[in-house]
Amino acid sequence: MSKLIFIPDEAEVVLAILTSRKAGKKPSEKEWQSLLTSEGFRRLRQREHSMSMPFSDDDFRAFVLSDDLLQAVESLSSALNMWLKMDLNEAASRALAYLPGDAQLVGKIYPVIKPKPNSFVFESETNPAIFLYLDPKVSTEKLLNTVTHELHHIGHARYDKAVLESDWWKTLPPQKRATLEWIFAFKEGLAMLAAAGGPNIHPHASSGDEDRARWDRDLENLNTDIRKLEQFFLDVLNGRLIGETVWKAGFAFFGEQGPWYTVGWQMAVVIEQQLGRKALIDASCDPRQLLRIYNESARERNEHSKQPLPLWSKDLVEALS
Repeated sequence: MSKLIFIPDEAEVVLAILTSRKAGKKPSEKEWQSLLTSEGFRRLRQREHSMSMPFSDDDFRAFVLSDDLLQAVESLSSALNMWLKMDLNEAASRALAYLPGDAQLVGKIYPVIKPKPNSFVFESETNPAIFLYLDPKVSTEKLLNTVTHELHHIGHARYDKAVLESDWWKTLPPQKRATLEWIFAFKEGLAMLAAAGGPNIHPHASSGDEDRARWDRDLENLNTDIRKLEQFFLDVLNGRLIGETVWKAGFAFFGEQGPWYTVGWQMAVVIEQQLGRKALIDASCDPRQLLRIYNESARERNEHSKQPLPLWSKDLVEALS
């Protein structure tokens, strides 16, 4: 089931202000208040503050009054009109194909004009929202890919929450619990797979040449990245990393689309190709089993491959299972 709607009010008000400026008019205080009270702006500000990011009304006003943004008003307006015609049902179908059968996708999608060129999910468990940076250079297919990726995160939040509230989770030692929490980060790779539409489609098929080349280069580091992640997991598990040092080390693997994406995607692809999509979905809902299921799939693949895939160490898999 899916219930998704676009909320473009923030972008529409910014465009109205830019249009006034283009006509040589000074934006009225009423227009500024319309921006500050728009749902998209209020939730964007709330999200940035929740992440301890600098975000003020005065700074945003200065951004809207910038010359660079004024020059882009026509292209931004055209992009917004195109985006609002997007078939959200197609994005939902792709995401649901990689979620359990009872998954639900409910949320609001905010195309926003803002300083930072990033898109993200906010309050996925309570009031799901997807913020999309309005970029005139983004094609319809790339937009579909991005929305599907974020919808997969929203859909999976329910099952991740079930794990965190389960009886077995509460009985785990703190260090093991902290380690398993980072297994959730591999969902970035699974979302890449869902957004592409299957294991035989390049995850950046709808991207530009630069993004695709970057992904291919990073994927060549699979062996090295798995060993680095394995050491990270063992350091957390054995208490060599604690507190803020865990978060600093873990977040370093995100990068632009770092190992949480590339390794997670490769693991998901191998599991689906060897054991089927249901096995992949089941493994994605249990952080204790994901590495073990991947190893099982990779061993099966390696029996018939001249380029064997790396495996997670037996010690790590047994410690997490």
